[in-house]
This record gives sequence, structure tokens and C-alpha cells, in this order.
Amino acid sequence: MQHHTQADFKSTKYEVGGVAKTGATCCAPSRSPGLTTLNVEAWSKTQVCEHTDRYARVDIPGGAGFTGTNKPAIEVDGESPLRKFKTKPFQIDVTAVTNDRFKAFVDDTGYVTEAEKFGTSFCFFSHLPESVGETQGVVSAEWWRSVEGANWMHINGPETEKDWNPDHPVVHVSWNDAQAFAEWAGGRLPTEAEWEHAARGGKGDVIFPWGDDPPDDTSYFPCNIWQGHFPNENTERDGFAATAPAQSFEPNGYGLFNVVGNVWEWTASSFKIRSLKKNLRRHPMLNKGFKTLKGGSYLCHQSYCYRYRIAARTGNSPDSSTSHQGFRLVYDI
Repeated sequence: MQHHTQADFKSTKYEVGGVAKTGATCCAPSRSPGLTTLNVEAWSKTQVCEHTDRYARVDIPGGAGFTGTNKPAIEVDGESPLRKFKTKPFQIDVTAVTNDRFKAFVDDTGYVTEAEKFGTSFCFFSHLPESVGETQGVVSAEWWRSVEGANWMHINGPETEKDWNPDHPVVHVSWNDAQAFAEWAGGRLPTEAEWEHAARGGKGDVIFPWGDDPPDDTSYFPCNIWQGHFPNENTERDGFAATAPAQSFEPNGYGLFNVVGNVWEWTASSFKIRSLKKNLRRHPMLNKGFKTLKGGSYLCHQSYCYRYRIAARTGNSPDSSTSHQGFRLVYDI
């Protein structure tokens, strides 16, 4: 096994029609990838935030909606074209499901997450304390480490209870875990179309929940993403190195918090790409039963993973879990 330092990690790039695009395996590692090893440095952060009822829901009107875009940034993900669709009214959680809400589910049912059953989950390398010791990393995305004992209560591995915050979104939950929670809570995971309809906040064909103005690294921080040079330098100008409270930053037009950034959100939809182009048919996430995630996370940056846009998407296997994947529910009216 080869050991790495932070300086060894560089962004993964791939070609689309001769134009370099960034992304691929950096977003959501799946179980049973190729692995390498690494020792990492300590990290900790705690943030407290005022908030109202994190169990709240809002009504999303039915009618015409949009999915996708005619100006894709990562073409191989199947972001285009822009499509119109009709939807029935529904309700959706104001925030992603929080740690304390998920704890209520576990306390009531005794549920054991898949990360706990497998005994491992994926964590970001610079967030791990030295006590974790040697870990295995995903080939071509070695910043992702497979950590024994990492789960929703131990965000960065054993003895990392200090990194658990009740008002932050629950992470290290698989699609299967989210489905189990939804059944208990009386809701369901949104379809990709429902998620986008809610994320747009009534603004129509926009890039972000707040409009078209992109975040930057210096002065405009409308969501919790990376600032600096991924993966070695995060300036944390937005105030967070990892997750932020589920109810933080400005809500969108429907009152939803952190629709993009913070954590990826599982949807009910299978990961499909509606294209006959050969380079898209070879997408590694297709034909493997992968499920779609939306919204990007605190690890996204325009230089390597420009997926904190409404039309952006990624996929992962239903049993995979990471320290930047969560979910929110919708409810039929």
C-alpha cells in the first residue's frame, strides 16, 4: 500500500468532446471501490445556530415545473435538456433530516444503519483525527477514506462524538436507510423532478435556488460549499469546514434551507441518462442500480465538482454511505 500526503491529492478531470470537465468519482464513493492507505491529521469544528422547528414542512404548489438545463456544465451526468413537466401539489421538509430527528427514529425502532452493519463508511481525509490511524482510500479520489467505525453517530470514526451536532443533517445514511426512515416518518423520498421543482423556489429556469449569481471564494456565500483549492486548502470563508446546521443560510422562495451545498440529498429516482451519445452511455454509474442524489455538498467547488446547481446530479449505490450524504422527505397531500 502507498502512503500519501495532502499535497498528493489533485482534482480528477475527464474529457467531454475535447473539453476538460471536473467531477467524476470525487462526489460520492461507492462500496467496494479500489483502495489505498493514508494517515491523516486531526480536525474538529463545532457550530451552534439558532433555528425554529426543524420538523416543519411547507406546501409546494402543483402545476408546471422544470427539470434539467439547456446549458449543462457536466454533460456526462445527463443534466440536459431542460424539460417541462406537470406535478401534483406536495409537502416537503424545510430542512434535511437532522441528527436529532434521525436519533428519534433509532430510539423508537432500534434501527441499525447499513454503515453500522458493514462496519465502515466513507469520510473526508482531512476531517479524521490521528486516533483513527491508517485508512484505505478510493483510487483516483484518495481524499475519500474507508473508515472503520464511522457512522451517523460517529461522523469521523470511533471516539468522534464531538463532531456530532443534533441540528446538523444526518450523514452516513444509505438510500436504504433513508427509505426505512421515510416509512417510519410517514413520508417518502422525492423524485428527482419533485426535488428540482421544490429547489427552484418558484423562480423557474434558474441555476441556483436563489437565482443565477454564482458563489465565489471571497465575498458571496449563499450556501455551504468549499472555498479555496480542493482538496488541500479550504479557507472556510463561509464559516464551515464540514456540515452546517440544517437550518442555515438564506432559504429559497419556498422556504427551504440548504437545498444546494451542505449535504447531497437522496431521491427516489434511479440514476439514468436520457442520451444516445456513446460517451454518455459509458457512464460508470449506469446499469448498476444506482440512485440519484441532488444538491451537491460542502465539498463541492466550481474548479472540480460544479454540482451545487439545481440541474446537477450524481448517483450512488443504495447501500453506500458517506459523510456528505443525507436526505429530506416529501409528503403526499
